[in-house]
Amino acid sequence: MKLAILGCSGSVGSRVVLRALKQGWEVQGVDTVASPPSDAADKPNFTYLSLDLRDYDHALRAMDGCDAVVLLAACRSPGDYVVNTHNTNVVISWNVLRAAAELGIKRVAQASSVNVITMVFSQTLQIRYFPIDEDHPCLPDEPYGLSKIICEMQAETIVRRYPSMRIASLRLHWSVPSRSHAVRVTDEAYKDLWGYIQEDSSADSFLLALTSEGWSGHEAFFIVAPEIASNEDSKWLREKYYADVPIKEGKDVSGRKGFFDCSKAERLLGWIHKDED
Repeated sequence: MKLAILGCSGSVGSRVVLRALKQGWEVQGVDTVASPPSDAADKPNFTYLSLDLRDYDHALRAMDGCDAVVLLAACRSPGDYVVNTHNTNVVISWNVLRAAAELGIKRVAQASSVNVITMVFSQTLQIRYFPIDEDHPCLPDEPYGLSKIICEMQAETIVRRYPSMRIASLRLHWSVPSRSHAVRVTDEAYKDLWGYIQEDSSADSFLLALTSEGWSGHEAFFIVAPEIASNEDSKWLREKYYADVPIKEGKDVSGRKGFFDCSKAERLLGWIHKDED
């Protein structure tokens, strides 16, 4: 089976490449840089293309002959908060999803973001309850989070027209080598809800999204570690920074328990976060 990994040179993409090769996939890596990621350059069953996915014909070339796609090519922050991030992310996602449909590729996992809700890039946080799950309203006030919502809407549109396709939008948090790399001073992290994800667990979520059964169409999944990246008690942090935000009935946010509920990813993808500390 041949897998196109688009954005293969990034911090997450390079980990997906290595995990996919280890699992026996033939990998076609795609990015805009001239050379492939150094860890994969000499690996058997790995090829590399330098392409600009903002061009639809390049998107077709990037995935030609592939059986599945991982889409990680994107701008990763709002930049100057004007147009580049929004326009780049929206165009790339549409080109890739539409090209996959034209090529008959039925499995796609694309990177979304926890920033579909109001978080670190937003002026005002609008959090309705903890722990946050996929039913939580998405109300960003900045172009990066908005672009990811539109990418998810594009996936919904594609599967309505091509119902045999299965697309997962993975709402990733900050990908790091280990929890110890993510621990931050509380006053600098409250808008990120002290969240993170270990980079190999992040990579695993994409590969599971391509092979898991029991769901269809388009689904969005929060992909976040179950523990906070803080040495404080999460109950204390909530009471200090989010005293007015209620806890969902039957849920608990205390000790090291995180502010996101990723049970959907566990239930439908079989994904369970693993730390490397």
